[in-house]
Amino acid sequence: MKNTIIALVIIIIIVIFGFALYQGGFFNQAPVDNQLENPDLTGNATSTATSTPAEAEAMGPEKVIGQSAEGRDIVAYSYGEGDKEVVFVGGVHGGYSWNTVLATREIKKYFEDNQEKIPANLKVTIIPLLNPDGLNKVIGTTGEFDSGNVPASVEETVSGRFNANGVDLNRNFDCNWQETSTWRNQKVNAGTKPFSEPEAQAFRNYINEAKPAAVVFYFSAAGGVFSSSCQDGILPETKELTSVYAKASGYPAYSEFDFYDISGDAVNWLAKEKIPGISVLLSNHQDTEWSKNRKGIEALLNYYAD
Repeated sequence: MKNTIIALVIIIIIVIFGFALYQGGFFNQAPVDNQLENPDLTGNATSTATSTPAEAEAMGPEKVIGQSAEGRDIVAYSYGEGDKEVVFVGGVHGGYSWNTVLATREIKKYFEDNQEKIPANLKVTIIPLLNPDGLNKVIGTTGEFDSGNVPASVEETVSGRFNANGVDLNRNFDCNWQETSTWRNQKVNAGTKPFSEPEAQAFRNYINEAKPAAVVFYFSAAGGVFSSSCQDGILPETKELTSVYAKASGYPAYSEFDFYDISGDAVNWLAKEKIPGISVLLSNHQDTEWSKNRKGIEALLNYYAD
């Protein structure tokens, strides 16, 4: 009997002690070295917890705005804190206009290194590569490359003009869209309907959300600045942008692209959406003409500065 009483007392003590530890949170604490380490210079400990992809995206200038037909990311890079946004776009024709990818990457690098050049009321966004599948088809990568990675013959790059579905993305937008369109003297696939292609959808969705003040596209190769228009003609502000960019850069200015009939053009779709937009066509398929374009870009930003 005496032994039974002693055993019960021991059990009661163990239960009470265990409950007290639980209430004190002892069993709920993570190991110290999983919570806090690497004290900073103020003596405060810093957390080593990793950010979620969404949190990491919010902390940096990069934003994935969509994927290509083959599932490659389409990335936008933004700099500046203003409420008025200007967007620069390259690589619509992928590996065929590979120099527009390099040109817009130069713009990205310029604003990374010179953010003080961005007026306080502006935000600058660069989408260097709208057609990653087309670039990969010719270059073998969507990462860093230079002219030494490009086939010597322009003819060898033509297949990279189109996305993985064989669609010319600059014929897939909702401005006078037709299923079969024209590139120079040949017919090209414009998709099954406006915005049938994921790359065009990604850009449309970004523009609809951002509602930018202006958009500049880079293509090659004709050497000029072209105004956008769709049905209702050229927006007055687009005419002004064309003039500002052309005058500063030294490119000739054109009221429209009329070398041959086109339909479903991305920049002209902007005009339909009442967003000022211009196309800058580089003079050839090799050079970025950075000096000229830097002057045009700076003049455009000054135009929008308060």
